[in-house]
Amino acid sequence: MSKVYTTDHSASVIQTHGWRTLANSAAYVIPCIRPDLQILDVGCGPGSITIDLAKHAPQGHVIGIEYVPDPLDGARKLAASESVSNVTFQVGDIHNIPFPDDTFDLVHAHQVLQHIADPVRAFQEMRRVVKKGGVVAVRESASLTWYPESEGIAAWKELSERMGRAKGGNPHPGRMIHVWAHEAGFSREQIKKSTGSWCFSNQQEREYWGGSMEQRVQSSGFATTAIEEGFSSQGELDNIAAGWRAFVQDDNAWFGLLHGEVLCWK
Repeated sequence: MSKVYTTDHSASVIQTHGWRTLANSAAYVIPCIRPDLQILDVGCGPGSITIDLAKHAPQGHVIGIEYVPDPLDGARKLAASESVSNVTFQVGDIHNIPFPDDTFDLVHAHQVLQHIADPVRAFQEMRRVVKKGGVVAVRESASLTWYPESEGIAAWKELSERMGRAKGGNPHPGRMIHVWAHEAGFSREQIKKSTGSWCFSNQQEREYWGGSMEQRVQSSGFATTAIEEGFSSQGELDNIAAGWRAFVQDDNAWFGLLHGEVLCWK
């Protein structure tokens, strides 16, 4: 996989990824799940969605793949702590998925295509490994909004999108993932489009989201890349961190994300 991911799997990144479940991040997939499915979760990260998929398919099996091994030991420990045994994790590249044709009943990817160089190739690979009659499910962020106005948060959005594009990624592509699916070989009749959203507004939600975003611009691979590759300065990152800190402390503040979703039948 071309390395276009602009951050790493540091604690602040794992914190946001580990919050994700089927209910809050992939509810559109739940009607497609049967107890005996063979499922592939592409770009599984710390495994929270992967393990949830396994809980919904107790007579089946779920494999989570990630292009680097960093988060996988944590995913295995999480599965063991929740007594989920029908799940395994391994390294795998979405551009060259390491399984034969027609292997899985369901292939799922959440917030992955925005970080890779060739999303059409990724759709082709997911289509290849799903069985005839199976489903490829993909969800990507499409739009962001927040209140109140914040120079720091606006600078974070501009910087993260500029870094993503410069590294070859596709920031917030949820509005067009159905086009990539069609280019990869799914007919328009085989693609069902929908939307989902996140909203962080109460104190706990603001602390979770804003706090992790502040940590990212202070100590994660995002901050290191931004400075070492000349995308930003320490002063600019400090301003972004202050914006997130103010967001957490403001009882009127909220942050929302709209996601595009597709279910693609082979």
